[in-house]
Amino acid sequence: MANRGVTIIGGGIMGGDIATSFAVAGWDVHVMSPSQKTRDALPGRVAKGLERLGADAALGSAVRAYTQLAELPWSSIELVIEAVTEDLALKHRVFAELETLARPDVPLATNTSSFPVTEIGKHLRTRARVCGAHFFMPAHIVPLVEVICAEFTDPAVAEQVEATMKSAGKVPVVVKKDIPGFLANRMQHALLREAFWLLDNGIATAEGIDATVRYGFGFRFVACGPLMQKEMSGWDTNYFSGSSIYPSLSNASAPPEMLRTMVQKGEIGMKARKGLWTWSEDEIAREKTKYEKALHAAFEILQSEQK
Repeated sequence: MANRGVTIIGGGIMGGDIATSFAVAGWDVHVMSPSQKTRDALPGRVAKGLERLGADAALGSAVRAYTQLAELPWSSIELVIEAVTEDLALKHRVFAELETLARPDVPLATNTSSFPVTEIGKHLRTRARVCGAHFFMPAHIVPLVEVICAEFTDPAVAEQVEATMKSAGKVPVVVKKDIPGFLANRMQHALLREAFWLLDNGIATAEGIDATVRYGFGFRFVACGPLMQKEMSGWDTNYFSGSSIYPSLSNASAPPEMLRTMVQKGEIGMKARKGLWTWSEDEIAREKTKYEKALHAAFEILQSEQK
């Protein structure tokens, strides 16, 4: 029996890690990138991902790279995931071509985190098969995939993509409305908005804020989500404490001035060697190694729940 086939448009960091996820799940993975540099780097990225997952290196042979969309074996493709640069005009061109190549029953998904899915697919004749499939970095480790319904997405398509993600070992969550930020980024930005307010107002240091999340309420999130945790502890306590806390929370409608200044100065984090902290190459390597080790430990805990 032939393996199931998936097409990934874009073979960079996100596309390569998505490819690794499907290779581990036993799929034939067809990655299209017009960049020779990206295609050349893809086997190494997949091999590294497989090694970190403790998977058989031979699975990497299921990942093939292509220069043009027309070269792909479209008759065997069951799902398409677009993971190109966040350029709306480029995405429009890609989806227009995909519509002519993919079988009519094949969902066309976008991994965008910046644009409404509705905006990406609105010009297509077969836009009912367009949805979001939003992965999170590193995509071969983080289980969540948001399946986003555009204004025109056929619910059966969302269900099909949800089932596909489950079969590939992911944890899909259907986002029923195409709102800015979808689910995860909305909650993440709500937390970051408050974190920057606390930092900017001298309430705590960056180290203190991170420690509060990691070793406080965030420590519980591997065990359960925020709603389940309050279901356990009691909503009455949450209601009464929220009554006094909510009025003082940041309700800023734009990113903070502190962050704007950092970005203008090019202090954008590790890739610039300076953000909230100053970084050497050795410090970056150590921090990223520690980060991946912790992610793998969390992954193993969550995987054990599925057994």
